[in-house]
Amino acid sequence: MTKIMVVDDDKRIAELISLYLRKEGYETKEVYNGRVAVETFPVYAPFLVLLDLMLPEMDGYQVCREIRQMSSVPIIMLTAKGETFDKVLGLELGADDYIVKPFEPKELVARVKAVLRRYENKTTTSPRVIVLPNLTIDPDKLTLIYHGQILELPPKEFELMYYLASHPGRPFTRDQLLSACWGYEFAGDTRTVDVHVKRLREKMTKHDTWAIKTVWGTGYKFEEVSLA
Repeated sequence: MTKIMVVDDDKRIAELISLYLRKEGYETKEVYNGRVAVETFPVYAPFLVLLDLMLPEMDGYQVCREIRQMSSVPIIMLTAKGETFDKVLGLELGADDYIVKPFEPKELVARVKAVLRRYENKTTTSPRVIVLPNLTIDPDKLTLIYHGQILELPPKEFELMYYLASHPGRPFTRDQLLSACWGYEFAGDTRTVDVHVKRLREKMTKHDTWAIKTVWGTGYKFEEVSLA
């Protein structure tokens, strides 16, 4: 049975979420404290985490960061309406999606199913290792080697880099990249792509072999740098 860990300091909300998820056939575990969530995660080993931002002892950002050091399991952030929430920050830390409270139960279940489906598709396929001059990207080991050095990338940066490098020279719109790397159901904006591209560029400036180029009026493409 698919296990989901529900992390929310409001016990009533956590119980309500669990109720709807159990009706859909999921097993759930409720946690009301950020530190406890980090301690519980490796023991319970959930398939997905629903993570509130405002938590005692450790907030949702800290919990997300700690979980990402242990696993690539999907994380959906829960945020209160009117709460200051930098979506890009949450996604940068490794969250796969976010839902704003109050939400409709059907929307929550649909988001959970969509994120799990994307995750399962990634884990059941065997993507190829990309080998280019001075660049190797291994999606199974989640390693990127550039000019002999391993670049440490958060999950979404790695996924974006892998997708672009899989299609060298091909331009993609920001919407296309959002759909490919965050999923068709992702409700974010194109600024998310820009932020991730900026961070990738910063990590690849040491050598001029490959680059993510801006295609004005379109988006981005990955291509070999001409030294001429």
